[in-house]
Amino acid sequence: MISKLIPSALVAIALTGASLNAEETVKVGVLHSLSGTMAISETSLRDVLLFTFDEINAAGGVMGKKIEPVVVDGASNWPLFAEKAKQLLDQDKVSVTFGCWTSVSRKSVLPVFEEKKGLLFYPVQYEGEEMSHNIMYTAEAVNQQATPAVDYFLAEGKKKFYLLGSDYVYPQTTNLVLLEYLLSKGVPIENIGGGFTKDGTGKIISAGKYTPFGHTDYQQIVSEIKQFCASGDACIISTLNGDTNVPFFKEYAAAGLTAETAPVVSFSISEDEFRGLPAKQLVGQLGCWTYFQSIKSPENAKFIKSFQAWLAKSTVPGIVKEGRVTCSPMVLSYDGVYLWKAAVEKAKSFEVEKVIAALESGVSFDGPGGTVTTQKNHHLTKNVFIGESKADGQFKIIKEFKNVVGEPFLKGTFK
Repeated sequence: MISKLIPSALVAIALTGASLNAEETVKVGVLHSLSGTMAISETSLRDVLLFTFDEINAAGGVMGKKIEPVVVDGASNWPLFAEKAKQLLDQDKVSVTFGCWTSVSRKSVLPVFEEKKGLLFYPVQYEGEEMSHNIMYTAEAVNQQATPAVDYFLAEGKKKFYLLGSDYVYPQTTNLVLLEYLLSKGVPIENIGGGFTKDGTGKIISAGKYTPFGHTDYQQIVSEIKQFCASGDACIISTLNGDTNVPFFKEYAAAGLTAETAPVVSFSISEDEFRGLPAKQLVGQLGCWTYFQSIKSPENAKFIKSFQAWLAKSTVPGIVKEGRVTCSPMVLSYDGVYLWKAAVEKAKSFEVEKVIAALESGVSFDGPGGTVTTQKNHHLTKNVFIGESKADGQFKIIKEFKNVVGEPFLKGTFK
């Protein structure tokens, strides 16, 4: 899949609606990495956004205006994300932007959207501890992904938890929250693997093992994990992000580890990432998201069928059409567009402040993963699912939590 990613030079263009007059359109920004280490995940979000815009345009647009997307490439370069955000707001005058995957890219653009009073919809699971007036977090908060996964493992009798992640803000912050949560559940600190870093006062400021983006050598870490899991009651909590998941799981499989001996729950691997992984060797591994492609509902069936039909006829330069799947970040991007549309229609305006007020008052959309509803704290109430991976790269849903309220601030709240 990685070799098929399109060059960034082709993406900074408006892909539909170019022939329409300005007064007949509303410009929206798409800000994702279409090159670099995060393109393995983010290109699909670009694709589903363009599909959603076309779907809405075909149904009459938003308040009679057709959506005109302006697509730019963050190129897995965090300072560049801020520059592209400024471009979208200052030059392109977009009414809203959908984008970012990593928390470091979101934190790079956050001051730009706040200063210039723009609006960003952010669709990917994150660490919480943040709430910006100018960001709508359709993403899973920690209590909509990480803590439900820990609860599941505890119920399964797991007593040891190895924390592994990519070295940036989302894994680091999430694992500090999970450290508090595990201790509150009676897990002794010696049963939490990956290591700790303490400050001068002895306070733990980092929990877990971390590797850089694009890291490829996991032999030593997997050896450590194998020893940690030898007792038979251990599991791995993985916040590895991007294409570094490929060498990790290949080394994991080569070491003879399995879902029975050392189960992994991954918070950044969805059906889309599984396309580049040895899925047959990873049967039984877990994911926790607010959507899986395997959900049985009329809304999901329609979404999948419509997206596949759009792919088949798409003329987007370099788009990958074969073997495509859907996943939670894609659906939360899709939901975000429809929630923005609902808020615009409720506010009867494209003005950012009026749209934000409508979002804070609560709007809902019956999406592929169930009904999602905006909250005053800029997060969503939505369903949470735990899935077990299958040989075909899909997930069998084994647990569901209904209507979980998104709560971004968890540190210090566990007894």
